[in-house]
Amino acid sequence: MSEEKSFVIGVPRETFPGETRVGLVPGVLKLIDRLGATVIVEAGAGSAAGFVDKEYEEKGARIVSRDEVFDKADVIVQVRAYGANPEAGKADLAKFKKDQILIAMAEPLAEAELAREVSKTGVKLFALELVPRITRAQSMDVLSSMATVAGYKAVLMAADNLPRMFPMMMTAAGTVSPARAFIIGAGVAGLQAIASAKRHGAVVSAYDVRPAVKEQIESLGGKFVYMELDSEDAQDSGGYAKDMGEDFLKKQRELMTEVVKENDVVITTAAIPGKKSPVLITEEMVKGMQPGSVIVDLASERGGNCGLTKAGEEVVYNDVKILGPINIAATVPYHASQMYARNVVTFIQNMAKDGEINIDMEDEIISGTLVTSGGEVVNPRVREILGMPSGDAA
Repeated sequence: MSEEKSFVIGVPRETFPGETRVGLVPGVLKLIDRLGATVIVEAGAGSAAGFVDKEYEEKGARIVSRDEVFDKADVIVQVRAYGANPEAGKADLAKFKKDQILIAMAEPLAEAELAREVSKTGVKLFALELVPRITRAQSMDVLSSMATVAGYKAVLMAADNLPRMFPMMMTAAGTVSPARAFIIGAGVAGLQAIASAKRHGAVVSAYDVRPAVKEQIESLGGKFVYMELDSEDAQDSGGYAKDMGEDFLKKQRELMTEVVKENDVVITTAAIPGKKSPVLITEEMVKGMQPGSVIVDLASERGGNCGLTKAGEEVVYNDVKILGPINIAATVPYHASQMYARNVVTFIQNMAKDGEINIDMEDEIISGTLVTSGGEVVNPRVREILGMPSGDAA
C-alpha cells in the first residue's frame, strides 16, 4: 500500500459474548487501499474468524491496541456496536471522538434508547440494519448476507438433531424414505434453507405470507403451501413482511397446524424489523408433531416463532426438539466475516469521493442509515420510536 493516505479505518476486536466475526477481513484491504485509506486493526481482532494478525499486516494493515484504534481512526468498523452489544459495548462509548464515523450493526429500531446514548458521544453512527432494500444497495445489505448464513446453518442443525437421514436412499437393507422439511418464511434465510434442505435430499415445502414469493420457492425445488388468507398487504415498501395483526395470525395458525404435523423438520424465519417475532407455532401444534421432529427457530432472538422457544437453548417438548439458536452467523465466522466485510467496503465506497468521506444526505442509502450526528438522533424512524419531533434533524 502507498504511504500517503487521506483517512484511517479502524477495526476493533468484537466484545459481544460469543461473537467470532470481524468487521473487515484481509481480502478486502486492497479495495480500501484504492479509496486512499489506511487500515489499523486491533491485535487478535480476526483470530476467532480464522484471520490472524500476520495476514492483515501482509495486506498493508497496521496492528495496534484497542485504544489506538479508537484514537487514530476516522472511521470505525464493527460487527456489533453499542445497541447490538448492550453490555460490553458500553465501555466503548468513552473512547469515541466527536464526528468520528461508526459503521456497524446497532439495533437502532429495537434499542432506540441506546442509540440516544451513542448520539451523546458526537459520533456519526451508520446502522447497517437500515440499508434500504433497493437494487443499488443490494451489495451492502448485511441482513441478507447474514440471513444467507443462518438459513444454511439451520438446515445443518436440523439434520444433526433429526433421528433420520434427509435423503431417500435405495440400499440393500431396503429403501430409506426422505425427511420432510417445512420452511416458514421465504425471505433470504428461508430461501437459503429451502435450497440447502433440497440439496440434502429432503422433500421441501414452504409458506410465506407474501404470495409473490411462490415462484422463488418453486424455483428452488420447494412446494409452495397455499393458505386461504387475505394477504394482499403483507409486504411493506422495503420488501419486508408486515405485522398482520392477531386475528390474521390466529387463522394462519389454524391452517398451518396440519402442515406442521406432516413434517419432520420445521424451520421458522419470520421476523419483523424492530418488533417481537410473531408466534406461528403453538404448544398444541407441537403436540401434534411426530416424536423425534425438530423445530429450528431462527427468530428466537426476538421472542421466537414457536411459543415454546427459549433463545440460546434446546427445549424438548413431547419428544420434539425446539432449537433457539442466537447469533447463528457467528457459528460460521470465516465466510460470515467475508460477506459482512464486502458489504461494509461497498458501503464505504459509496461514501468515499476523491479520497475523502462525503456524507451526501441526498443519497437515500446514506440518509437512511445515518442514526446519529451532531450530538443527536437524526434518523426519522428512530426519532419516531423515541417520541421525538420528526423535523429534518439530519
